[in-house]
Amino acid sequence: MNIIIPMAGMGKRLRPHTLTTPKPLIEVAGKPIVQRLCEDIISVVGEKTEEIGFIIGDFGEQVEQELISIAEALGAKGRIYHQEQPLGTAHAIWCARQSLVGKVTVAFADTLFDAGFSMNTEEDGIIWTHKVEDPSAFGVVRKNSDGTIAGFVEKPKEYVSNEAIIGIYYFKSGENLLGELQYLIDNNVTKGGEYQLTDALQNMLDKGLKFKTNDVREWLDCGNPLATIQTNQRVLALKADKEQLVSDNVICNNSTIIPPVCIAEGVELNNSVVGPYVSVSRETKVSNSVISNSIVGKQTTIANSVLSQSMIGNNVKLVSKPQHLSLGDYSETEL
Repeated sequence: MNIIIPMAGMGKRLRPHTLTTPKPLIEVAGKPIVQRLCEDIISVVGEKTEEIGFIIGDFGEQVEQELISIAEALGAKGRIYHQEQPLGTAHAIWCARQSLVGKVTVAFADTLFDAGFSMNTEEDGIIWTHKVEDPSAFGVVRKNSDGTIAGFVEKPKEYVSNEAIIGIYYFKSGENLLGELQYLIDNNVTKGGEYQLTDALQNMLDKGLKFKTNDVREWLDCGNPLATIQTNQRVLALKADKEQLVSDNVICNNSTIIPPVCIAEGVELNNSVVGPYVSVSRETKVSNSVISNSIVGKQTTIANSVLSQSMIGNNVKLVSKPQHLSLGDYSETEL
């Protein structure tokens, strides 16, 4: 199987964190989002992954090498493709056409999940979905009486289905998908100036291919800082019993760690309380602070601070002055 990861977007909703780091490389529970996405897909599919194709913008050589290293760590060959212009989802996947061979999973790199199922790779195609309360804000699937997919509706004004498409797609034949993508490109079939994946999917259904759905237990968003913090919390809870999340090389001086947390190698904690639901990246130093439900980047210094629901980037220096207070009886203050 091959995995295709379109990730050329600029991640504007996650700024300022994406000004220097592409969104899929933002760390959640100690690993880049795209790495966790690939790991979980491989686990669900249950087949050897031969190749992972990353579709990126102009992210630079260092990012490209990091992506290649992620693929190689998962036992796959990494390939880099470039989407020079934002011409839609179908165009992005088409940019990785050399990897559309055999069984293919396409996954957009702004979401994580808790699947709760194993996938049947003998189906023509599988669209991963999640049942939502308000389907009017999402693209949804429309089904036949036998449970196969009849079509796709974008942000339905009237109720069609509550099965929202989460952005992960499986195809038994990457060649079939490529043929439909090529048709859209050759015939300039666009909506709003962009080539849409759902148009290719509908053409495949019209030609008799049978697509089904797999419904994930949880759909975790990484679209903005608050959503990413919440996703970090859920991933820590889900992975606490499955991964070693606290490095053996953490320096912990008169400090308390409240799990679940992820603390990378080279982190130094002094007179601090960290957790629950905190991820601290490598070579960061925390002193005289209390941190909960937050993400802290690498090589960062935090001192004399109380943080909650916070997202702190790499190479940050956050040093607050200790408070010296004299409050009389029945005083009320907020700092």
